[in-house]
Amino acid sequence: MASTLLSKTTSDWCVKLLCPRYPPPPPILSHPPTLLLTWRPFRYFFSTKRLSTFLAMDGSKAGPLKELPLGIDATTEEEYASQSKLLQEFTSISSIDKAWIFKSDSGIGSQAMFSISQPNLLANKRKKFILSSHISRESNNSVNFQWAPFPVEMTGVSVIVPSPSGAKLLVVRNPENESPCQFEIWGRAQVEKEFHIPQSVHGSVYADGWFQGISWNSDETLIAYVAEEPSPSKPTFTGQGYKKGSSTEKDFGNWKGQGDWKEEWGETYAGKRQPALFVININSGEAQAVKGIEKSLSVGQVVWAPPVRGSHQYLVFVGWSEGTRKLGIKYCFNRPCALYAVRAPNFESEADGPELKDNSTEDVPVVNLTQSISSAFYPRFSPDGKFLSFLSARSSVDSGAHSATDSLHRIDWPIDGLLSSSAKIVDVVPVVMCAEDGSFPGLYWSSFLSNPWLSDGCTMIITSIWGSCEVILSVNVLSGEVIRISPTDSNSSWSVLTLDGDNIVAVSSSPVDVPHIKYGYLVDKESKNTAWSWLNVPSPTNECSEKVKSLLSSLQFSIMKIPLRDVSDSVTKGAAKPIEAIFVSSKTKRNDPFDPLIVILHGGPHSVSLSSFSKSLAFLSSIGFNLLIVNYRGSLGFGEEALQSLPGKVGSQDVNDVLVAIDHVIDLGLASPSKLAVLGGSHGGFLTTHLIGQAPDKFVVAAARNPVCSLALMVGTTDIPDWIYVEAYGSEGKNSFTDAPSAEHLTLFQSKSPIAHVSKVKTPTLFLLGAQDLRVPVSTGLQYARAMKEKGVPVKVIVFPNDTHAIERPQSDFESFLNIGVWFKKYLS
Repeated sequence: MASTLLSKTTSDWCVKLLCPRYPPPPPILSHPPTLLLTWRPFRYFFSTKRLSTFLAMDGSKAGPLKELPLGIDATTEEEYASQSKLLQEFTSISSIDKAWIFKSDSGIGSQAMFSISQPNLLANKRKKFILSSHISRESNNSVNFQWAPFPVEMTGVSVIVPSPSGAKLLVVRNPENESPCQFEIWGRAQVEKEFHIPQSVHGSVYADGWFQGISWNSDETLIAYVAEEPSPSKPTFTGQGYKKGSSTEKDFGNWKGQGDWKEEWGETYAGKRQPALFVININSGEAQAVKGIEKSLSVGQVVWAPPVRGSHQYLVFVGWSEGTRKLGIKYCFNRPCALYAVRAPNFESEADGPELKDNSTEDVPVVNLTQSISSAFYPRFSPDGKFLSFLSARSSVDSGAHSATDSLHRIDWPIDGLLSSSAKIVDVVPVVMCAEDGSFPGLYWSSFLSNPWLSDGCTMIITSIWGSCEVILSVNVLSGEVIRISPTDSNSSWSVLTLDGDNIVAVSSSPVDVPHIKYGYLVDKESKNTAWSWLNVPSPTNECSEKVKSLLSSLQFSIMKIPLRDVSDSVTKGAAKPIEAIFVSSKTKRNDPFDPLIVILHGGPHSVSLSSFSKSLAFLSSIGFNLLIVNYRGSLGFGEEALQSLPGKVGSQDVNDVLVAIDHVIDLGLASPSKLAVLGGSHGGFLTTHLIGQAPDKFVVAAARNPVCSLALMVGTTDIPDWIYVEAYGSEGKNSFTDAPSAEHLTLFQSKSPIAHVSKVKTPTLFLLGAQDLRVPVSTGLQYARAMKEKGVPVKVIVFPNDTHAIERPQSDFESFLNIGVWFKKYLS
């Protein structure tokens, strides 16, 4: 039996089943079992215990008695089996990521293309699909979407960007290892051109939402984009020592040295080279680096400036200067950045084809367009090219908070193409300090479409945060008027996907409703009435299993306003206003008078929990838990004064806000004080571990994902050490930040950390840690867990070897929330 088990085919299957993160077995599998076990994954999985487990699973009557998998005991095995089936049904629900609208060939209606993704647990990746539809408006103010029979999978595709006219489609396939980057230009029926850009020109194209910038020029012959700069030359060594000169050739007689270490942009950018700006001519396939940009400047979000007859074309991009070092930039809007303009490469057609004619930029410096403001990003030109609008996170940069209230600005664009670094910056939407009840709270984490403009040329349609909801806003960039156009009576979250002329294709969801497509239109375009009507769009993307539908239909949610108890130390009006929490519960009472309550805490701390659909939280609701999702002071969406009240008070103000929210629902008779659990990640994990230490008798069970447990330990290892100074000291900590913290600094960090209260902890706690986390290194969670073990408190730790801070790889996310569900059931059943 053993020899059959260890055959190559069976072993391949076995390793994928038990340990999908490990690579396929090496050729050594053809050797006897004693040699096979020298391979590390098999040493682990084919210990005597695990081998007998597998033999029992294989159904062999001759095998030993069944052994349980590591970390699962007999009382919880059935719970794992039942919960995993349900979680898989939630996990398989697809997400609507993007959409594009194209004019119909017939001139009647329009064509839509939706980008959809779905986790693939076995492959540990996300599948990407394209689903198409024809949109037609009916005379009775209804809309009809005619969907394609099936979606089409975009295998191996990193990013797609349609041209402005919709006649062409750019498809980019990023390389693996040393292979070239692949650019494809698609027409309506076929791939028209394909170009392979070697690593000597650039590496992978940036396809994330921050550095990513891919922009077609107006005549659709050139594409500007951001990609990794080429690999730097490294020293070569042979058996005789150093080899003079550099070589890219692979030779078994030498090896490549490492060369100098270079700073990276932290979490999720580890191993990524500097983002640089390139232009490709789609007629010739020639790709050229844009010259004149300082090497110390990281670039992103590039767009073409309006063409000026008889003048060179310019590119506008966002630039981040690394200064003395690069600090983590993921989720960090407090990194100074500016808008720059640079001359694009000059491609001209000649008899023998397109050639690069003149790319000299020695006498044309890069122009900083926003010198007078500390932050500028998401540049968008108006349709007529008369002005350039952009967002600013100067509140974040100036205060040090990694995310704060944004502002919107514009610059008048010179019609003669003569650029100036002293252009006047007009404030369009200022930072809102304290929002009156029900009033616009300011711009937050706003996302811009590539073309966000209505036909009047001055109204942008954007998505922003308003309290605990995501909403759709119209912003007049000339007058500064801001209007909430998604329904004001809806507690769901709304996000714009694309524009269909002056109409809007959006997506709406809630904690108890999967994402649904909506179609919005102005009720009366001719009058000054700004009322929008929203139509439900039947869509294949709305579908989920009957079991999930039934479970979600049994749930309800509300957004609570929770008054604060003692605001005597609040120095601003905004900091004294009530906080919000999203309460998710069953519509009907179950067997017990009270369902167990999980308190959910977001990270940041300057982030927010939205009233949108979360597959993992919906799963927890569906297995018998009520949820209290708390937006404590410091969260986005409630005005700048409330947000800035938290830095310097972490571990006290935010902890008290959560306790107030819990007592509020208990006082309302919605929760039992004896059935409380707490769950949070990152700063939410900071609060989770603080709460079980500061209120040791309040929680029955807890779980923390990559929690901040020790600021003193973390300050020397995180990619954002400045965050620790700001949150511990307040905004003045921005000026105190140093990579060599003093004993006084470390003492304060320790006093504000959960580890300072670990001696009082009694609550059984599950820790879920990403081994590749640069934001909150794994050592901080392990230190806290070990301290709990010393006290004899029940602790379970799961480390995901290949995951970063978010723990978002499909298998890791699945295993994470499965263990949370089982852990909570174990102590709250």
